[in-house]
Amino acid sequence: MQLRTLFQSIRPSFLILSPICVFLGTSTAIASQITIDTSILLLVITGALCAHISVNTLNEYADFKSGLDLVTVKTPFSGGSGALPREPAMANTVLSAGLVTLFTTAAIGIYFVKQHGMLVLPIGIIGLVTILTYTKWINRWPLLCLIAPGLGFGLLMVTGTHLVLSSQISLTTWLAALVPFFLVSNLLLLNQYPDIQADKSVGRNHLAIAYGTRISSYVYGIFFIAAYSTILIGIYYGYFPGLSLIALIPFALSAYAFKGALKHAENIGAHTQYLGANVGATLLTPLLLGISLTFG
Repeated sequence: MQLRTLFQSIRPSFLILSPICVFLGTSTAIASQITIDTSILLLVITGALCAHISVNTLNEYADFKSGLDLVTVKTPFSGGSGALPREPAMANTVLSAGLVTLFTTAAIGIYFVKQHGMLVLPIGIIGLVTILTYTKWINRWPLLCLIAPGLGFGLLMVTGTHLVLSSQISLTTWLAALVPFFLVSNLLLLNQYPDIQADKSVGRNHLAIAYGTRISSYVYGIFFIAAYSTILIGIYYGYFPGLSLIALIPFALSAYAFKGALKHAENIGAHTQYLGANVGATLLTPLLLGISLTFG
């Protein structure tokens, strides 16, 4: 039971996002004719997964301690895992897991700074600060809360991967990183809708609380259009190959999720097909973009 609680607190089904973002950063390096060092790539994946696990477990611990876990309505995509309310004695173990993976991430980051110089340092510092402050502080600032997930998984993880593999960053990398920046920000934004009242009760103030679901849904629409427009811009100006058109396929999933957000607002948790479509778009789009950059 204890191992199961820890496993659930890690939120393993969500961890696939990290290797996909690392893959996208790797694909931009391959497109730049960089020879990939497999040992470095494995270390990057380890650091990315540890960072993701740290975010998940520290968030689970904080939500349990604040009482938020006790009042959220659980869906497969929102409301937390519910593991700690069922096994409260595991709270310190989950906290320890979050701290151990955080320190592991930091240690890998220090190694990369030594190997590749100070260019890596800002990425590492911003990443660590985001992990440590997301649940307790960032969630109280609507605009910062909106962009923090995309910043971590898109701009930091994708560009950081490319940087440590190649010791440089190209415009292709920045354009590619913008795609998960917009989509991952949207992922967390829509998943906050079912938890609006619960989040408000513990002092959170994300976009959906501060401005309501109607404006938040329009922001969602702007972001998903921006993500796919970035792909088209990259293709038009020759930074992405023509094969990158395949990354537009999940556009339909984002549009479907957008429709659900407008129609159901904070009741979208009762219609999880829209949340699932949002997850699908977030995972498939950077994956297909990475495949196109690798083989295009």
